[in-house]
Amino acid sequence: MDVISIVGLLLGLAAILGGQYLEGGHLSSLVQTTAFVIVMGGTFGAVMLQSPFATFMQGMSMVKWVFTPPVLGQRELIDRMTEWSHTARREGLLALEGHLVEVEDPFQRRGLQLLVDGAEPDRVREVLDVEIGTQEGQLKLAAKIWESAGGYAPTIGIIGAVMGLIHVMENLSDPSKLGAGIAVAFVATIYGVGSANLIFLPIAKKLLAHVSRLTLVREMYVDGLIGIANGDNPRIIESRLQGYVV
Repeated sequence: MDVISIVGLLLGLAAILGGQYLEGGHLSSLVQTTAFVIVMGGTFGAVMLQSPFATFMQGMSMVKWVFTPPVLGQRELIDRMTEWSHTARREGLLALEGHLVEVEDPFQRRGLQLLVDGAEPDRVREVLDVEIGTQEGQLKLAAKIWESAGGYAPTIGIIGAVMGLIHVMENLSDPSKLGAGIAVAFVATIYGVGSANLIFLPIAKKLLAHVSRLTLVREMYVDGLIGIANGDNPRIIESRLQGYVV
């Protein structure tokens, strides 16, 4: 559980709601269903329009990483690569075939299979680098739907504000309806700007950071495989891989 994400979200909301309370305002005045529907519906509608279905769904599913980051397992990977390097030096690369059943990750299994099949180190790196680049690109596109939401939300909030003011102008003769229209106008702006800067953009940045870490782990794995293929000393491989751990 990423505690800092929870604390950050709660702190941001508490600061805004607390400020409203300290100014003598009623918290209930910030609850406007109409404004919420306009801003959230308009924002996600725009994001869905710009995104392929698979990318949009992947981005939505990735949001859990904000509170439960993906497991990198760098230490375990270093131990595994060190063990493989010892096996390869003692018994040859073909002996690594017995370790294929231990590998659950398809990317890692594919790399090890290439090694066992006797592919040249440069060819192994070339094949795996293509897959790394492809996956990184897909994950970044998915994460950036939240960045796009952060860009659209303030503008949709302004649209909501203008709609509220139009409603006010249409009912100048009926003072009882003016308050509701003005409330929607200002609250829609708050929802748009607040959701963008407190939720959508921070989510995008957090997800992109996790994507970078996942990519680094894959690059670390490829580096270890190439070291094994080149017959490097297991201690040298282990020391080099330790440099990826932050």
